[in-house]
Amino acid sequence: MNKSKANKVGILSLGCPRNLVDSQNLLGYLSRKGYQIVDIQDAEIGLVNTCSFIEQAKKESIDAILGLIDLKKEGRLQKVIVAGCLVQRYKEELKVHLKEVDAFVGRMALGNENNESFPLTPRHFAYLKISEGCNHSCSFCVIPKIKGRLQSRTMESILEEVRTMDKAGKQEINIIGQDTSAYGLDIYKKLEFTTLLRKISASLKNVRWLRILYLHPRHLTDGLMRLIADESRICKYVDLPLQHINNRILKAMRRPTDKKKIIKLLSSLRKRIPGVAIRTSLLVGFPQETDKEFSELLSFVKEQQFERLGVFRYSREEGTAAFEYSNPVPDKIKEERFDAIMQAQQEISNRLNQKFLAQELEVLIDEQDSDGTYLGRLSIDAPEVDGLVYVKTAQHLESGTFVKARITATYEYDLVGEIV
Repeated sequence: MNKSKANKVGILSLGCPRNLVDSQNLLGYLSRKGYQIVDIQDAEIGLVNTCSFIEQAKKESIDAILGLIDLKKEGRLQKVIVAGCLVQRYKEELKVHLKEVDAFVGRMALGNENNESFPLTPRHFAYLKISEGCNHSCSFCVIPKIKGRLQSRTMESILEEVRTMDKAGKQEINIIGQDTSAYGLDIYKKLEFTTLLRKISASLKNVRWLRILYLHPRHLTDGLMRLIADESRICKYVDLPLQHINNRILKAMRRPTDKKKIIKLLSSLRKRIPGVAIRTSLLVGFPQETDKEFSELLSFVKEQQFERLGVFRYSREEGTAAFEYSNPVPDKIKEERFDAIMQAQQEISNRLNQKFLAQELEVLIDEQDSDGTYLGRLSIDAPEVDGLVYVKTAQHLESGTFVKARITATYEYDLVGEIV
């Protein structure tokens, strides 16, 4: 980019929190090079960090690119830069069809060590990316093709960043990676996530909540469970994508587990971590998934009563093993199965939330809504993906404030409380 022609950069960051961290690092790099970081409507250079995990994400990325191209045609932008996962997968095709784009940047070429990133999260919480890439070969997932194999950061660099976050007054740190529990296998030749987590917790002085996201069932060890249970700063929140429960489907997905092991693991989590909230992700409409196999998955959801749950419709992606599988499930059936799981989970969540009625709970305030209501979260709610606590008060509350709230009403996913 020629800084003399355009100095103001605005970004659209799409996809998951891992992408958000990449965007922060990219903006930090540009800021150090002398570029001014501004809102996209005030920018001279429009930058979009894309996602291409599934078909819906690809469509959102293309729409965002076309939106920036329109701004360029109107003269409101001088340059359009496209970065991230979509470029990593489809750079040559994009160059042919999107000639108005000034530059395409694939996998971030800034290394894996954070260095004065430009924050895009609220000032009271942050995402801490400890690794990039993934060593698993799930047949439906394109991430290893995009991100490569596991690349762990050194403990020293991670702890340095943690100390910076702690000094900056962060109240919550969310630890992320494609597979956080595999941390260390590449550079230390063994699982070192529990050791890292213990060191992170010991180094903190101000941070109240330490949350772990993206744990793989294969690497969730007894030691990690004990640490989550024993360390007060670590949220009793386990994010554990399971994808399915039927053994044939799990094998076709190339998931290194089975129904018996999954149920045993879930039982151990609930037994060893009192009050734990388990979040999982499921995939419906995988090729050849029968009505009976889906019914097994639906029954599993109803039996396990997950506190938090997300569902994806299978997306056929080039470069994955499942791309070649026969007998695809029709979109209409995928949608029906998606709706059935979500309806069941809505009822489960509503029932579980009712247990909070009249309880006094610790709430972290994120922001104030336009009607004056404050929006907050419990320690068992990750930012941007889980439920909210609506807090009404005449007091003025700053973002990042912890309050004690008595729950006065419950809904399917959210709670209402008043300050005690």
